[in-house]
Amino acid sequence: MKFKVMSFLVACTIVFTGCGSNAVENDKVANESASTNAANETAAADDAWAPILESYRQFTIEQADTFIIETEKFVTAVKDGDVETAKQLYAPTRMYFERIEPIAEAIGDLDPNIDARENDVEDKDWRGFHRIEQGLWEKNSTAGMEEYADRLLEDVKLLRALMETVEVEPSLLVTGAVELLNEVSSSKVTGEEERYSHTDLYDFAANVEGADKIYQLVKGELNKKDAALDEQIGKGFADLEQALAGYKSGDGYVSYLELKEEDTKKLSQLIDALAEPLSQMGTILEA
Repeated sequence: MKFKVMSFLVACTIVFTGCGSNAVENDKVANESASTNAANETAAADDAWAPILESYRQFTIEQADTFIIETEKFVTAVKDGDVETAKQLYAPTRMYFERIEPIAEAIGDLDPNIDARENDVEDKDWRGFHRIEQGLWEKNSTAGMEEYADRLLEDVKLLRALMETVEVEPSLLVTGAVELLNEVSSSKVTGEEERYSHTDLYDFAANVEGADKIYQLVKGELNKKDAALDEQIGKGFADLEQALAGYKSGDGYVSYLELKEEDTKKLSQLIDALAEPLSQMGTILEA
């Protein structure tokens, strides 16, 4: 009998050991399957984002290339002492920069070197467009601006060169669109950006165009995740752009000084109406 009992126990041990091995093996297979599915989902997401990121990269490079060309014209006018031509070129030239500011902000000190306003940096470090703007409008002269003009062109060319080193990621697009709109609400709609030339609406429009470009590129992915949010953002951009069109003057925009209190209030309300849903656009980054 002892032998039979021992045989039974051994048999049970073998059976349960086998069951345990099968359970471990099943868990291993399940984990591997889950990992494979996650990897496939990540790969699919990467495939979906690849053309979006490439399109944005091409957009920013095209803007930067044109920015160099237009800045060269502006700098030539400044160095030639042609105040009126420099004034005419100033605001349209800056629009190329304002559309791609998220990229510039990702590259060291180039954003303040190109775009700092008076008191944003120490006076000894202040250069770029706004330093020249002060001379053109406050003094109606280009005297003493030659060196600043040369350095501006150098900085603009350096920006374009260093753009090749920036890795464009989905998060840069999402945060970039929000930051561009924040730029509008913090300085453009208040008239603080262009304190000498009062060409703030050019910057305003360019920031909105840059944010809208990002939205248009990610619109397809956003619609898959949240169609209602996509529709709300689309309407927000359409309303804001329609309002801006009312301040067009030829190929540009009227002086900020022509805006009345009701105008700035209306624009501020439209910005706020767009900013809230736009800030939720990060949903497209969620798994």
